[in-house]
Amino acid sequence: MHKLLAGAAALSLLITGTGAAPALADDHAASPWQPQSVVEIEHPEWSRKAVLYQINTRQFTEEGTFAAAQEQLPRLKALGVDILWLMPIHPIGEVNRKGGLGSPYSVKDYYDVNPEFGTKEDFRAFVDAAHAQGFKVILDLVANHTAWDNDLARQHPDWYEKDWKGDFRPTPWWDWSDIIDLDWSQPGVREHVGEAMEYWVREFDVDGYRADVAGYVPLDFWNIMRDRLTAIRPVFMLGEVQETAFHHKAFDATYAWDWHNTTKNVAQGKGNATSFYGYYAENESLWPEEAMRMTYIENHDSNAWEGTIYENYGEALYAMTALSFTGEGLPLIHNGMEACNAKRLEFFEKDAIDWSQGRGCVYGTLLEQLVDFRKSNPALDNGQWGARMHKVENSAPEQLLSWVRQTDGNKVLGLFNMSDRPVSATLTSGLPAGTYGEFPLGREVTIREGEQIELPAWGWRLLASGDE
Repeated sequence: MHKLLAGAAALSLLITGTGAAPALADDHAASPWQPQSVVEIEHPEWSRKAVLYQINTRQFTEEGTFAAAQEQLPRLKALGVDILWLMPIHPIGEVNRKGGLGSPYSVKDYYDVNPEFGTKEDFRAFVDAAHAQGFKVILDLVANHTAWDNDLARQHPDWYEKDWKGDFRPTPWWDWSDIIDLDWSQPGVREHVGEAMEYWVREFDVDGYRADVAGYVPLDFWNIMRDRLTAIRPVFMLGEVQETAFHHKAFDATYAWDWHNTTKNVAQGKGNATSFYGYYAENESLWPEEAMRMTYIENHDSNAWEGTIYENYGEALYAMTALSFTGEGLPLIHNGMEACNAKRLEFFEKDAIDWSQGRGCVYGTLLEQLVDFRKSNPALDNGQWGARMHKVENSAPEQLLSWVRQTDGNKVLGLFNMSDRPVSATLTSGLPAGTYGEFPLGREVTIREGEQIELPAWGWRLLASGDE
């Protein structure tokens, strides 16, 4: 902007022949009080309506291979998801390995693939097939640490952090005994990991990364890598961190841990509808409008260490899932959710998802319907493309969470009973008034100011007008 203004002023001097440029019609841009955006990255256009899908290659199919996962792409296409997040694909360390097969987050070689999953050519075939069907593919990157037997530990021991005895050490305080921490003050560490990131984007057309424990790696590295990767192709970056600064120059999306924890607490009777106020207030007032915050019901960590979707949410599962797809946020489907997976998947062993659970799985149908509803309503788009949530006042605020999102003629009304008992409440605001089609079948409904809302325990309604 400043360059444009300077150029305009110089042109004016040439035309007028005077020593002073004429006054600008609007001098706001030159004011030190003019708001400045802190977000310098541009989200790829294909992320506008995107829904994430996480694949644990080991557990995703009975075979646990890239080739077998590739065969499932048409099913994922029918589900409606867009960005496929693959858990780490690299060889797994053997020294201090946990369990029989080890953790995918104990990386032995950033430049190779785990033979358990197949070959590099198998991986290339998966990415090519995914692209051919309209998907984008992002890889799980483990930058904070490596396996004990990664060659880097032998070749460059100075690239690792040490304990008080001078020995390699796992990440402090956690029980991650199968890994050792890299020392990010070493330029060689940055170069090695950074060039590995570029390798998979350049040579295999990967579309970005999910960065494991992104907050444990210096932010300046991520800022630099976003520029370097974007120079190769438009990328999407998801960071396992909950901090606003990571959205300024590096990440499109980060974790909404506070949202996830709030949904679980409310589902388990440790909160009520007003428990969401703090999250959504901070989301609007503190976080950049461009920030995509991943509002997830389940991922690999929560399934393995917290509990299944049924353990965590019980009868509230459907309501919380609907909120994750329609409130502000970026929704995630973890592999197995669409099959009503009711098992905590083993993390260090082969434990294939039982897809037969999917027969008659109403929850899977709900996910497909919610993906379609989200994509049909521009107000629900990701980041700055979507609309803010506006609270709708009602007479039972501790039970009924009610809100509207609207933009360019599209309006979505959400009504959620966040309790285990029926609710009868009056909408005391005129904001939701209008005629809508009701999810999922589009039945016409008119809502008026003062409308009386009746919902069963954990009941919810979604209504939309002016959708595409």
